[in-house]
Formats: sequence, C-alpha cells, structure tokens
Amino acid sequence: MIKKRLTLKILIFLIFSDILETLTHLLFKKGALTQDHLDINTVSAGLTFLGGVFSSPFLWLGLVSVLCTFIIWSAILSKIDLSVAVPIASFSYILIPLSSALFLGESVSLFRWIGVIFILVGVFFVSLSTKESEVSLR
Repeated sequence: MIKKRLTLKILIFLIFSDILETLTHLLFKKGALTQDHLDINTVSAGLTFLGGVFSSPFLWLGLVSVLCTFIIWSAILSKIDLSVAVPIASFSYILIPLSSALFLGESVSLFRWIGVIFILVGVFFVSLSTKESEVSLR
C-alpha cells in the first residue's frame, strides 16, 4: 500500500470536517433542548418527545451537517491513511467542550480541560510519527 502524504489542503479539509462535526452535535443538542418535557417514562412520552425533536429545524440542519461531514470525510480518507486522519480529526474533542461552554452555557470542569490537553499532546505525537514514517519511506 502506498503511503499518502498529509498536505495543507487535506489538513484544511480535516479542520473543516471537525468544525462540521462540532456543529452537528450542537444542532442535535439544540433540537433536543427544544422539548420542554424530557421525562420519558412511557412509550407515549417517548413518542411525543421524538415527534417534537423531529419537528425541530435544528435536527434537520444537524442531519444535513452529518451528510456534508460524511462527504468530506470520505474525500479525506481517499487521500490519507485512516491511522493519520482519525487522530488529527480528534480536534472535535476540543471544539465540542469549547462551543458547548460558549453557545450552550454548559460548565466545563478543570479535569475535562486537562483531558483536552492530553488529547492535544496525543495529536502532536501522532503528527510527529507521521513525519517519521514519511522520512523512512524515502
């Protein structure tokens, strides 16, 4: 199998994919929050909840976002290895708590931010290992 290099263009697509994935999660959360009564103890209450969620424009925008993410992700995977793409695409783990705090008013604990830092360090090491394997192939 031929190694495929991570280019600036692919990196931009990866970042855009992460932003879309974050947007998807925010839209789904907003769609769920449009329901006043989230107590689902019976089948009837569950169906009422689902009916309300499916009538939310946030859910439908989230589904469009999922489709766009799928198309971009498929294009990315046709250009680089999965073992490179997935760790780099893990920036959504940073974007989601940040955007949840900013746009949804959620509280993000110090321990969660420490976890985010560990993810960043991991992504850094993965990017270094990619450069090492590219050098060894030449």
